[in-house]
This record gives sequence, C-alpha cells and structure tokens, in this order.
Amino acid sequence: MALRGLSVLELAGLAPGPLCGMILADFGARVVRVDRLGARGNMNILARGKRSLALDLQRPQGAAVLRPLCARADVVLDPYRHGVMEKLQLGPEILQRENPRLIYARLSGFGQSGRFSKTAGHDINFLALSGVLSKIGGSGENPYAPLNLLADFGGGALICTLGILMALFERTRSGKGQVIDANMVEGTAYLSSFLWHSLQMGLWENPRGQNLLDGGAPFYTTYRTADGGFMAVGALEPQFYKLLIKGLGLKSDELPDQMSMSDWPEMKKRFADIFAKKTKAEWCQIFDGTDACVTPVLTFEEVIHHDHNKERGSFIINEEQSVSPRPAPLLSGTPAVPSCKRNPFVGEHTEEILREFGFNQTEINQLTSDKIIEINKSRANL
Repeated sequence: MALRGLSVLELAGLAPGPLCGMILADFGARVVRVDRLGARGNMNILARGKRSLALDLQRPQGAAVLRPLCARADVVLDPYRHGVMEKLQLGPEILQRENPRLIYARLSGFGQSGRFSKTAGHDINFLALSGVLSKIGGSGENPYAPLNLLADFGGGALICTLGILMALFERTRSGKGQVIDANMVEGTAYLSSFLWHSLQMGLWENPRGQNLLDGGAPFYTTYRTADGGFMAVGALEPQFYKLLIKGLGLKSDELPDQMSMSDWPEMKKRFADIFAKKTKAEWCQIFDGTDACVTPVLTFEEVIHHDHNKERGSFIINEEQSVSPRPAPLLSGTPAVPSCKRNPFVGEHTEEILREFGFNQTEINQLTSDKIIEINKSRANL
C-alpha cells in the first residue's frame, strides 16, 4: 500500500482527527490511537485499521511514556485547541527537537493563532466563520449546515490529510519534518474557492436559494416522487436540459427559455407536479442510461444495492457485517486494503505497543499499577 511503513500517533479526538487517521491507516500506515483512560463509545468511531494505546497524558508520567513513541514516529496528529499539547510538554518544539523528521499535524477548529484559537466550537461554527454557511439554505429560510460533513471532514480531515502527505513528500528532499496548522475554518474556506472566484460571474447575485447552483434553478434541485422518494436533477447544459424536458413529457417550444430566471419559480412548481405523479423507480426507468443528469436520491439502505455501486464494489463489509464506503481514490498500483476487523477496544493494544517501543514487563506493570496506562485485553478476547 502507498503508506506502508509510515508510523502515525493519533491523539484521540472527535470526528475530523479520527477520519484523518483512518485514511492514513486505510492506505497502509501503522496508526496508534492514543486514548484517554476509561474512554468508551464515541472514541471508537472511524477506528478501522488502528491500534489503541490507553494512556493518561494529564499526568507527567503519561507524557513521559508518549515521548519515546514520538521519537520514532513519522506523524503526530494533534486534535486539540491551541496550547493544550504545550501544557502537557508535548508541543512540537520539544518533540521535533528529539525527532527532527517528525511531522506534527495540528488539526483544530480555528487554527493555532487568532482570537478564536482557544475557543470551543463545532462544525456549524467553523462553517459559519468561513463564510460558506451564509450560502447554504433554501430561499427565505435560515442558513443550515449540511450535516457535519463540510467543515469537520472536508475542511478538516481531508485538508489535514493533504497537508500530511505534502509534508511527507517535502521530507524526502529536506529530511526534516514540519508543523501543519490545519483548521476547519480556513480548510472550509479553501474548499469554497470556486464560490469566491465565481463572484464576478453573477452566479451568486440573488438571495440564498435563488441562484443557479443553490436550488433556485428548476433544473438543478430535487423533487419528491409519488412514493415519497426524491430525484436529483442537474441538467445545467442545454443539451442535457432538452433530455430532461423530453423525459418529463414536455415540449421545449412551449416553455420559457431555460435561463429565464423570472420564470424559474413557476417552472419549479410545474416540474414538481410532474415528478409527483410517478414513483422513484418509474423515473429511474425513464432517465437511466440518458444524459439528462437525473438520478435517484438513494438512502443508506438503497445505496449498497444500486447496480453501479455493486459493479464497482463501492461499499465494503467488515467481520461484524457493518457496511461502510470503500477507501477512495483507487490507486492502480498500490490501492488501499482496508481492515475488515472490528474496531479496537480502548486499551486493547497498550501492552503490545509498549513492548514494541522497548518497555519491559516490570515497567508496564508499574504503569498499570499507577493508573498511567490501561490494558483491556480481556474485552478483546470476548
């Protein structure tokens, strides 16, 4: 796999950090998730292919255990707010002094500087401060966040992963690691570059929800079907729009011009009435195999059974019969080989990992007795 041999220490956190670590693991990296003692439940999401080391970093002895691991790691993934790792004596200045090749990836909400750098927040807050939230929502409605996908995972996890890969590539030339300041506000703003660069094109001159690409156009939105399902329509180009009109049983010469924005509200109502007369399956029969850019809005239950996804093997099943998306993109020579094993229990690999890094049994026993580490092998054997 592409990242085979790469050693990553992921400090356990919420949402973005775990996805970043899972992507690295999917493509071959050896990822150790450093869990808090007693952590359960939500820490075990997005843990595919990782091992768990349960360690109390709030105590100096815990930080002392982690430092030799960092000295041999390629990447440390820090998901905390500015200053947290410095208080633990685990900041980049200390760790990179001991390991100059270390890539220290800091993934936060607001970044390592600025007035909000030590402020709490979640996806919707980062999305709001990036400016992107102001563009999302229906006409006359409040802005709404598209789940927690855009800031947490797009602007956060993926941008951080990109930063790690670029730093790894640069290290092949300089031999040195560097600090990555990946944050969800700026990452999301960067993802929205098209919005900024298209402002002068007039694409966003109308109020939210009344523009070409935000649900204002009758040919770029979703419609409810007779059975309560939905169809997605994206017939932007004239040649595709003609096929849409044909599939709906309408005649182009009897309709307003496609780009007559004053007619869009009435055309949306007309299209909605037509879509409501057939089921989702019936509309699929009409539009499948055409270039009308009309597709069913698939539920999670439907998506794994769709012919296209089955043909490509787009979803995988682990040993517990849980379904998830296959890693992307596909690499022809070194594709990802995601683990099919269950997610690790917190502390399942603590002893194994410490032994790999030179700790002897007496030291491990003492750390356990002092409640610096946690070993959960019994749960792993259930």
